[in-house]
Amino acid sequence: MTDASKKMVIAAMICAGVVGVFAISDLVIGMPFAGKETMLFDIILLICTGIVGYLSWDAYKDLR
Repeated sequence: MTDASKKMVIAAMICAGVVGVFAISDLVIGMPFAGKETMLFDIILLICTGIVGYLSWDAYKDLR
């Protein structure tokens, strides 16, 4: 496959990781989003980042 495909998959993994870190930090310390008022939003974000991370990892394995 092309090098661009690998770069896009890696970028998706990095983006999922960054959003996951933001969601966890929001649950723990209340920053960068609204804090405990949006707990459901943070949980949904964590589920989505897990799905995107897994799909990116699986696609990366297929590209090797």
